[in-house]
Amino acid sequence: MWQACASYPDPAVRILHPSFERYRVLLAGVERLATGFRWAEGPVWFGDGRYLLFSDIPNNRIMKWEEETGTTTVFRKPSDYANGHTRDRQGRLVSCEHGTRRVTRTEYDGSITVLAERFEGKRLNSPNDVVVKSDGSIWFSDPAFGLNDYEGFRAQPELPTHLYRIDGATGELTVAARDIASPNGLAFSPDESLLYVVQSRGTPYRNIVAFDVIDGGRALANPRVLIDCGPGGTPDGIRCDEDGNLWCGWGMGPEMDGVMVYSPQGLAIGHIRLPERCANLCFGGPRRNRLFMAGSQSLYALYVNTRGA
Repeated sequence: MWQACASYPDPAVRILHPSFERYRVLLAGVERLATGFRWAEGPVWFGDGRYLLFSDIPNNRIMKWEEETGTTTVFRKPSDYANGHTRDRQGRLVSCEHGTRRVTRTEYDGSITVLAERFEGKRLNSPNDVVVKSDGSIWFSDPAFGLNDYEGFRAQPELPTHLYRIDGATGELTVAARDIASPNGLAFSPDESLLYVVQSRGTPYRNIVAFDVIDGGRALANPRVLIDCGPGGTPDGIRCDEDGNLWCGWGMGPEMDGVMVYSPQGLAIGHIRLPERCANLCFGGPRRNRLFMAGSQSLYALYVNTRGA
């Protein structure tokens, strides 16, 4: 049961290490902005319009929350069971779609451009999450989680669960990393020297892997487990702040649901407790200091004392 904090500081914002104290705003609490969804995912902030888009995957729609009015409306339906979103360097919406098993871009006039749907003649599985690098390249994960009749359409995967890169200049699709057990959320470090990837079928537990970005930003090397999530730990979407900390959507269970925050060295420093699992998150607001969290059935927000990278 959701209850807003009655006084500050909000006990839902938990300090696990003293280094997290500076990121907590004492006079800010967790807010529930909207609820009534089936599986909220993929939030992306549009500062030029002062609104947030996020997916409601099983309902096959993209929702729009407006900062000025606090209202939530349907932005696109059907959405082809869209999951993760981001914006490219020109501000256009880039989306991962389960239903069509592709990555698309929404043009300024609203038309849809397909960026990737096949690799070596075979259909992608179910593109899940996506980030854009400063050189315009698009990186996305492709697990098989959406090949069912709840979040897409039932089908058998045709490809291994790779991590892909779309070249920003040529549009060429290449495999950035092959040895990932169901890649999920991903994020670049602030200087783009590292790429963090959630490995949802990691052994023995889910984990977050760090890669070195090499070859002028075109390839990955030296994968290593930065965060071993332990039994029950369920990271999903991830984002970096300006100091390189990792903010991770997390579950499952009352003691774990919400957002876990890790230092660049992989130390757990903070936990934002929510009454439901957080699937994905992003920084937004005019100063990029508001954390938007897509929970199982709701959208939450919290002002923090840092900015998104």
